Amino acid sequence: MRGVIFLLLLILVVGLSGASPPPPPVACRHGTSDCTVTNAYGSFPDRTICRAANATFPRTEEELVAAVAAAAEAKRKVKVATKYSHSLPKLACPGGHEGTIISTEKLNRTLSIDKGKGLLTVESGMLLRDLIMVAGDAGLSLPHSPYFYGLTIGGMIAAGAHGSSLWGKGGAVHEYVVGLRIVTPAPASQGFAVVRELGADDPDLDAAKVSLGVLGVISQVTLELQPRFKRAVSFVTRDDSDLAEKIAVWGGLHEFGDVSWLPWQGKAIYREDNRVDVSTPGNGLNDCSVFRAQPTLELIAARAEEEQQEEKHTDGTSRCQPVANTSLEVLADGFTNDGESFTGFPVVGFQDRIQAFGSCLDSPEDGLQSACGWDTRIRGPFMYDTGISVALSKAPAFVADLQRLRDLHYPGGASCGVDAGRGVVMRYIRASSAYLGKAEDSLDLDIFYYRSYDEGTPRAHADFYDELEQMALRKYGGVPHWGKNRDFAFVGAIARYPEAAEFLKVKDRYDPDGIFSSEWSDKVLGTRGSPSVVRPGCAIEGLCVCSDDSHCAPQQGYFCRPGKVYTEARVCTFGGTRRIVIDDEL
Repeated sequence: MRGVIFLLLLILVVGLSGASPPPPPVACRHGTSDCTVTNAYGSFPDRTICRAANATFPRTEEELVAAVAAAAEAKRKVKVATKYSHSLPKLACPGGHEGTIISTEKLNRTLSIDKGKGLLTVESGMLLRDLIMVAGDAGLSLPHSPYFYGLTIGGMIAAGAHGSSLWGKGGAVHEYVVGLRIVTPAPASQGFAVVRELGADDPDLDAAKVSLGVLGVISQVTLELQPRFKRAVSFVTRDDSDLAEKIAVWGGLHEFGDVSWLPWQGKAIYREDNRVDVSTPGNGLNDCSVFRAQPTLELIAARAEEEQQEEKHTDGTSRCQPVANTSLEVLADGFTNDGESFTGFPVVGFQDRIQAFGSCLDSPEDGLQSACGWDTRIRGPFMYDTGISVALSKAPAFVADLQRLRDLHYPGGASCGVDAGRGVVMRYIRASSAYLGKAEDSLDLDIFYYRSYDEGTPRAHADFYDELEQMALRKYGGVPHWGKNRDFAFVGAIARYPEAAEFLKVKDRYDPDGIFSSEWSDKVLGTRGSPSVVRPGCAIEGLCVCSDDSHCAPQQGYFCRPGKVYTEARVCTFGGTRRIVIDDEL
C-alpha cells in the first residue's frame, strides 16, 4: 500500500509546474477579495483557516496610508502579512471574514544609505537576505540577525527576532533600530490614517520596536550598522556532562557563541564565533543544508518514513541509531571556506556571507523537483517550533533538569527526535529596553519536532515534549518567542513583561478603536480571553495543558499524567490503557 501511495506522489510531483520557492501566504479567489492568509508552514497551531474580505499590496507609503485609511473608515480589522510569513501563531490573521490583509511584499526598497554615519533606511517588507546584501555592498554590516534570511525587517522587529549574543547591544535586530515610520489609524479630521515618525529619542520607539503588529503598519525602518567586518567560525563537539555549568558562561566568551545540544547522543556542539581583522584570509559562506533546496522526492520519502516510525512508537535502538550516525555531520554542513568547498574550521568570511542563510528561497523554476523543506505543496516535513527564553541566571538549573528528564526517558527514543531536528539550539539574548523585549539576559531554546498532518493525532513521546515546555514556562518562568510556539505557551506570558502596561498605553493611543487588534492578539496581550482552548484533544494540539484524560487522546492510549521531573506538569503519556489492563490481570 505504501508503495502505491509513493507512486501516486511521484506522479503528482512530476506533474507539478511552477517555481520551487514557496508560494505566497496570501491567496485571493477574486482578484484581491475573498482571501485567505496562512504562514509558510501552511497551518496555524489551532489549524483554523484565516479568512479576510480583501487584501492590498501597497507599493509606496502613500498607498499604504490609503489602505489603512480605507480600513479605518470602514472600521475593518487589519493585519499585516509579509512575503513568506514565517510566524507560527496567528499574528497575521485579522479574524472573522470582514478583515483586511495588508501585505508588505512590494514595500521592499532601499531608501537611503549614509555610510559615514552607518545608517541604512529601508522599507519594512525588505527581506533580511536583501538587506544584508545591500549593507555589504555599501561596506556595512548589520551586527546581528536571525540565522534564516527569509524574514522581513518589519516582521523581525515586530516579533523580536534575534541571533545570539550578549556582547554590546546583543543579538536582537530591534536593538539596532534607531528610527521608523509607522502608519496608524486617525480621526476623520486627519483622513483616517497618519504617519508617525519615531526617532531614537522618542520613548514610543520602545513600544514600536517589538509591537506584534498591533500598533499599525511599519512603513520604513532605519538601522544603525557597523563597518563591514569578518568572523571566524568553528564548532567544537564535547560530551554534555558539564553542559549545565558551561551554558551560563559560554555566551560571554564568544561574541556570536551558541550551543546545539544533542540530548539523545549526550553531545553538545559549541560554536566558537568571533570577529577577526578584515585582512584575515577567507571568503567563507554559510549555506545551511536545512535551508537549501532539497529533492522533492527525498523530502516526501523522509516524511513517509518518519510517519511510519511514529505509528510504531519505534524504540531508541532502531529509530535513533541513524540519527547518531549523521547528526554531527549535518550540523557542520553548509559552511564552505571559499563559497564552494569545505576544508576545515575555522571558516573565515564577511558578516553578510556568514550571518544568515536560506538559499532554497532562490531556487530556480524546476517544476518543483526541489523545494524548501516546509513547502506546503508537498507532503514533506511538518513540525512544531518551540522557542522559549529562560533567564540566564536560571539556565544552569534548567539545563540540569532537562538532562534529568532526558535520562528518565532514555533509551526509549524520546529525545532522539530532538537530535533529528538538529538538537536544542541555545542562543543568548541581552536584556532590552523594548517594552515587549527580554527583561533580563536570557538563554533561548529553539526546538523543532514532529507534528502530524492529521488533527488530534499524538506524536510519540508527547509527554517528553510537554514536560520540557511546561518546565521552561512554569517552573523557570520562561517567556515564549512571539513568533513561535503552540497556543498554550502564551497563557500568562504578558505578565512576565514589567513594561507591558506601558506598551498597552501606547497601543491605546495609536489605535484606540482596536483596528489592528484581533481575537488572538487580545488573548496574548491579556486584554480579553485566554490563548488556552479547552476541549477534547486540546493538549495533543498544544491548545491547552491537560487536566483531564479527554484533553489527551485516551482512545489512542494517551492519558493525562504528572511529569517525571517537574511533577506539577501535566502531560499526555502513552500507555495508560496498557497499565490498566495489567492491573486488571493482577
